[in-house]
Amino acid sequence: MKNACRILLFLLISSPVFSQYYLRGEVKDESGNTLQNVTIRNIRTGYVYKSGTEGSFGIVIDQQVDTFNFSMDGYRPERIIANADKYLNVKMKLLPMSLSDVRRYKLSSLVKNMQRDEQRTWLSGDETYASIVENRFVNARRFPNAGISLNVDRASYSNIRRFINLNSYVPPDAVRIEEMLNYFNLGYDEPSGKDIFKVKTTLTNCPWNPETQLYYIQMSSKKLNLDKLPPSNLVFLIDVSGSMDMTNRLPLLKSAFRLLVNNLRAKDSVAIVVYGGSAGVMLNTTSGAEKDSIIKTIDGLEAGGNTPGESAIKLAYNVARSHFIPNGNNRVILATDGDFNVGLKSESELDELISQQRESGIYLTCLGVGMGNYKDSKIQTLAKKGNGNFAYLDSFREAEKVLLKEFTQTLYSIADDVYMDVQFNPEYVKEYRLIGYDNKSGALTDSSSIIEGGEIGSGQSLISIFEITLNKEITDVASGNEFADVRLQYKLPNDSTNRQFRYSSKMDLVSFDKAEKCYRFSAAVVMFGSMLRYSAFAKNMTWNDVVARASSSIDQQDLLQKEFVGIVQQAKTLYSKIKKKKGTTNYP
Repeated sequence: MKNACRILLFLLISSPVFSQYYLRGEVKDESGNTLQNVTIRNIRTGYVYKSGTEGSFGIVIDQQVDTFNFSMDGYRPERIIANADKYLNVKMKLLPMSLSDVRRYKLSSLVKNMQRDEQRTWLSGDETYASIVENRFVNARRFPNAGISLNVDRASYSNIRRFINLNSYVPPDAVRIEEMLNYFNLGYDEPSGKDIFKVKTTLTNCPWNPETQLYYIQMSSKKLNLDKLPPSNLVFLIDVSGSMDMTNRLPLLKSAFRLLVNNLRAKDSVAIVVYGGSAGVMLNTTSGAEKDSIIKTIDGLEAGGNTPGESAIKLAYNVARSHFIPNGNNRVILATDGDFNVGLKSESELDELISQQRESGIYLTCLGVGMGNYKDSKIQTLAKKGNGNFAYLDSFREAEKVLLKEFTQTLYSIADDVYMDVQFNPEYVKEYRLIGYDNKSGALTDSSSIIEGGEIGSGQSLISIFEITLNKEITDVASGNEFADVRLQYKLPNDSTNRQFRYSSKMDLVSFDKAEKCYRFSAAVVMFGSMLRYSAFAKNMTWNDVVARASSSIDQQDLLQKEFVGIVQQAKTLYSKIKKKKGTTNYP
């Protein structure tokens, strides 16, 4: 009897019904770039799979030959009969688009006439970050002109702090060095007279590479007179979906908005739009003098439902337009973890939606919160394309910084469409690379991408840094001659006139130890970001170098800078656990 059972079991297992096959393959585009998150559907069973980080996939199927459909937004679907005995190479072709339908990516920086590049993406669980490509050294004689889209985004630094404080590794694409520098508002220097901007430059030795120099361009924007701030028409667009039902999400945002409400004047107004299950107006436009009514509405918000981001954004802009104040501060303040799951969802769809609103004269401030499912890439897209700025709130203290201490920087624009153009003198500069302002990989591979200026707030200091290689024949005799020409292009709020501010930078090399302390601290911030990004230019850096540079350059009266040293020390302890092979780094 036992033998009969064994024979029956063997026959069942060896029958086709119980056969299992493993189909392996990868998905690429026509240029050979790997494609992740491609939807792979088994036509026969209906089961759905996704391609991984390297575009690869492995699927268990119950028959040797089966049919699959491969699909991805922007690409032509592919229906393929696959044999599990053969490695499957799938090529996805871009869908043809008319010129009117071409979606232009926004570049953060641009080296004119230089070919585009590409890079793999990075995944971090359910959190999403736009894949960015680190700027490389370029030949100054061939490409003397570099452009930068300036903005006051500073979300990256507080998000990095969140990871480090949780003893977690930071996703490399979450590290945006220009936002880390923006966070500290270093070396602010008030413009004189009626000038909107003040520009200073410094050329000094590079602390991590004896063969190169650092070229700092510091731009300070004029402070608005608090007594003469224009009236504000604000719409709080608050995500109250189910994903916001955690202490560090909706409750944190409620506390943050209470702070903001306490700063409002009678001539300011607020409307509250929420979305969770559906989008709706919780508070019609109300004077800032009625603080109790506004705060009562905020306190009554509860989380629940899905996330209809598309309809909510449209509703918020409609409310803002219906109470538009000519020559006033008209702004939507979006607060969310970015996890849109109803309506438009992808970065490209949100890009198109918010770009349609950009010309309305309404600004957009984005406040990101949460962890685990935080969608940085989506919020960043909205902020950059929506004529606005972006901050990440990891604590009540950060909310206080962004909405109370930096009230005018966050909510009042001093200039729009701000774009900096730097023309290097190739007689002195052999090659250069822009640190930070790295572009999304998609923007670099799309030949229709354009560079657009950003919004600059009141009383803001921005430091942009180039790593420079000087021509070997340059000597001290060359000091005093023109090194670079810096031009700021911008528009005033509510004005379509293009304006320009020009600054001529002279060849004047100073030793790093004699450079202003804010520049030495900036170098420490760059080193920290480079280590976190596993930058190709960080090979001569160590965590001990970063700690030493940070400790020796901080302003002891600045609590944020003192905190920075502590974060760097925490990161050193965390990242020192990563085992290194010769010449390589094992990513966490």
